[in-house]
Amino acid sequence: MKITTIEVFAIELPLVKPFVISYATYDTMSSVIVKLTTDDGTIGYGEGVADEHVTGETVDSIFHTVTKTLAPQMIGENPMNMERIHDVMDKAIYGAPTAKAAIDIACYDAVGKALGVPAYVLLGGRYHKKFPITHVLSIDSPEKMADDAEKHVNKGYTSFKMKVGYNVDEDVERIKAVKKRVGDKIAIRVDVNQGWKSAAATLHALHKLENVALDWLEQPVVADDIDALAEIKVKAAMPIMVDEGLRGFKEMREIIAKRAADKANIKLMKCGGMYPAAKLAAMAEMAGIDCQVGSMVESSIGSAAGFHVAFSKKTITSVELTGPLKFSKDVGNLAYDVPFIELNEQPGLGIDIDESVLKELTAYSKKV
Repeated sequence: MKITTIEVFAIELPLVKPFVISYATYDTMSSVIVKLTTDDGTIGYGEGVADEHVTGETVDSIFHTVTKTLAPQMIGENPMNMERIHDVMDKAIYGAPTAKAAIDIACYDAVGKALGVPAYVLLGGRYHKKFPITHVLSIDSPEKMADDAEKHVNKGYTSFKMKVGYNVDEDVERIKAVKKRVGDKIAIRVDVNQGWKSAAATLHALHKLENVALDWLEQPVVADDIDALAEIKVKAAMPIMVDEGLRGFKEMREIIAKRAADKANIKLMKCGGMYPAAKLAAMAEMAGIDCQVGSMVESSIGSAAGFHVAFSKKTITSVELTGPLKFSKDVGNLAYDVPFIELNEQPGLGIDIDESVLKELTAYSKKV
């Protein structure tokens, strides 16, 4: 089994409504789709969604890296040899995890299809039966965020991730408003996306929230300040999750050494795909750190890949992969049974790609 061609598509995924976090507002999501074909006719799809604030990549840089650097190196390689695939990519270019993730995911999809097994089988088999879906509340006024939360409670959701990070005191009011509206039986996770910046500002917020029960607090400080995260973890009464501060193995080693987090948010776009994500989960498990698989708001392709990793690992106890629910049009058909998701047993990623929609959403493309 050898890779013969790779097609790359830069697309724009339309959102139902703007997605607002501490450092950006998105009206659409840019994505790079990889279509990999092997000598036996098997096709695998992968995806890379850029976030320049996290990995330094843009949709244009990902497209360029895949078409000019990675794809030519992949021609003739066996997609089953994942350790070698990543070694070849790492030797070809330093970093660029989102571009590498697109290739990695396409390989898992193709190999699963060739062997007639779901991708999670290639990662150790299925452990979890289903996961609850967590609805993400974009930053808005306290009242509007509470209204959105109440609406989704009525739809059956039992957990929310609140996006905050504009202003500490205003964020505290947002959190209190949502908590008051939905009550103590609904799980609230707060994601600051680095917006509070320092340990001092974060501890100020936690003091004001000391009587508010939260599941965890995610990435309150700037990504590279692992020491600040460790300080907060020592002084906080609630679990602390690292997100932007964890990209790959180097950061995970530092986080473990400094005991800087209780939980780790693993994202395929940050670490380079499904294969390194599984390795990160193993590192975390040995250190007693629970994991979550999150996303950069990917289509059905990237979201399905994340779910396959999550479903295969005991140490992954939560998921936040709701990109397809945010799009008015998607290239794939990943199925959600709100407020849960259960993966099917179809081979590869287990989704179908609508080539007509892919063509419609494509801004530019290239075949290698």
